[in-house]
Amino acid sequence: MLYRKVPKTGDELSILGFGCMRLALKEDGSIDEERAVRQVRYAIDHGVNYLDTAWPYHMGESEPFVGRALLDGYRKKVKVATKLPSWLIESREDMDKILNSQLEKLQTDHIDYYLVHALVGDLWDTVEKLGIADFLNEAKADGRIVYAGFSFHGDGKDFNRIVDAYDWDFCQIQYNYLDEQNQAGTAGLEYAASKGLGVVVMEPLRGGNLTNSVPSSIKEIWDMAPVKRTPAEWALRWIWNRPEVTVILSGMNEEAHIEENLRIADQAYPNSLTDEELQLVKKVEKKYHELMKVGCTGCRYCLPCPAEVNIPLCFEMYNNKYLSGNSEESRFYYAVRLSGLLTTGKPEFASQCIQCEKCLEQCPQHIDIPTMLKAVEEELGGPDMDQRIAMAREVFKKS
Repeated sequence: MLYRKVPKTGDELSILGFGCMRLALKEDGSIDEERAVRQVRYAIDHGVNYLDTAWPYHMGESEPFVGRALLDGYRKKVKVATKLPSWLIESREDMDKILNSQLEKLQTDHIDYYLVHALVGDLWDTVEKLGIADFLNEAKADGRIVYAGFSFHGDGKDFNRIVDAYDWDFCQIQYNYLDEQNQAGTAGLEYAASKGLGVVVMEPLRGGNLTNSVPSSIKEIWDMAPVKRTPAEWALRWIWNRPEVTVILSGMNEEAHIEENLRIADQAYPNSLTDEELQLVKKVEKKYHELMKVGCTGCRYCLPCPAEVNIPLCFEMYNNKYLSGNSEESRFYYAVRLSGLLTTGKPEFASQCIQCEKCLEQCPQHIDIPTMLKAVEEELGGPDMDQRIAMAREVFKKS
């Protein structure tokens, strides 16, 4: 495992962090605790020393899970990061109340890396007026948190002013080869690093979109490389190539993914990709932008939907139609996966959207979700849906 130093704290953090937003699940959608604990501890035993969770992950169950996973001596082996849900804050008192609750859930007396969560410009202005600086200073002084940071999901124009508004130790940004100009982007990465902040990267694989169902046109570009790497390795090494990056968070919920990521994290030095390799990634980026229709990362902040639409899955299936190039197969699997046939039994189709626009307030990618759901329904829905669901029942009954 390679490590990089946080400039302001001096901590040597593993370049691979374990993200606890997408833990291994049981068939009913609950955390598969036995398997997930085994995965977390395996990663720690192999050098990972940074775990990231948050108040809303897994409908509030991620923080208590992390607390249990770090029993038996594992807590002292890692730096724990969690986040203040800034959108819930209505008073200065709320900040202390939530932090104290998180300490209980995590079964710890301190949080090593504490972030103000999901900031955009307006939300920062609100919590700043409510006394966030005073709260962070007091929590650091009394030892409940060690270092203070923020995670960012806003427009790039707001990033620098938030960096400059407080003496932050670190920040967390979305960054991958499709997002150089999105949100904080490369400019934000460089600005934060110039101010001495450690930079933690989330969504390195764009919610799995850079590794799942890789289109043939993308695979052809990767196959041109003299050094053969998986799509995941290309994506991760592209980020780790930047010396400004401290940690990449990976939502590792498959044993094979953990093994692969650990292997890559043993080799991914900064400035180690050649100019030719960087140009190859640029070609892949261009092709992906030509193919993809919705910039959804699957973060699930838009859920729960009042109409029970599975928004991230709708967008995943919509993108997959264009990435795979197979319209009929995409329409069939849209019926399979959104009908609830394989999960809860409840339908979660885009057609159920009631245009309440509640999701618009929650989406960190600022997607016009109601409009895009209409497009999903137009292309993947249709009057033959009952027929497709019936066909799916027969197929899966036989299997």
